Amino acid sequence: MKFLKKLTCAAAVAMSMASAAHAGPVLEDWVFNPNGGGYEAGRQVDEYLDVNGNAFIQINPTGGNSFNFTEHAVFNIVQADGKGGFLFPVQYTGGNITATFEATGTGNFSGAFSFTGGTIRMYQNPVGGQYAGTEGIYGADRGNLIAEFNVLAGGGGLVDASGDPTNNGQVTVLAKATPGSLAEGYFFRNGGKDLAMESIMSFAFTNANTIANPNGTLVDEVACQFAGFGGAGCSGGTYANTPGQYFFVGNNGQFKLAEVPEPGTLALFGIAMLGAGVAARKRAKKA
Repeated sequence: MKFLKKLTCAAAVAMSMASAAHAGPVLEDWVFNPNGGGYEAGRQVDEYLDVNGNAFIQINPTGGNSFNFTEHAVFNIVQADGKGGFLFPVQYTGGNITATFEATGTGNFSGAFSFTGGTIRMYQNPVGGQYAGTEGIYGADRGNLIAEFNVLAGGGGLVDASGDPTNNGQVTVLAKATPGSLAEGYFFRNGGKDLAMESIMSFAFTNANTIANPNGTLVDEVACQFAGFGGAGCSGGTYANTPGQYFFVGNNGQFKLAEVPEPGTLALFGIAMLGAGVAARKRAKKA
């Protein structure tokens, strides 16, 4: 309880300081064209793209209550702002947007974890329908690479005594794209300016829950192939989550774009977002 109170207080202070430093706001009413066809044929996004996917996490205890970890995940993006079918209505024939996520981080059992680095890659697949298949990595890296974000230090969430994210726990990821990291024709400011040659931030907020029985395709594609796991299920035998060592989680949440904040405020953003997630969960429990 004391930890949660301190974290929430830190979030409030961080939010205040970040605001005072004129940190960049989340973009609203931006435009995304899932086919890369330019601004005029794009779809207005009120605030976020909806993401859902699966992650394989490997934990390495480092002494005492501490650990480091690696995460390999795949995501599918089929709508925006909670509006079903929003990105690919009838006029967009086929296609889907997917993403891969690789990251490292550190944490404390029965405490918090945070990321130390990694990469988010987004793809536009003209064929569509391949996500959760065996093409490439779970069908998540097919087609055209349209965006690459570098994961920044910070973000994270809370974990239980075995290192698993707390039930339905919020996980936050901070990342940044530099000029040229976004493909032309996909991401635009309201008004038509292409974001391809700008530096832009991304914030991902997802809920994480352990997947008790991942199917064979998920194990083969994400754990064995993507993460290079060599344990049961990849080198013979039957895969099973092993708390404190390795496990799968399911994620669903939001992917937002934002202005790049002023130097020195990124760490404050990480604390603020983590604290905001804690506060939201506390309110939900009281309801």
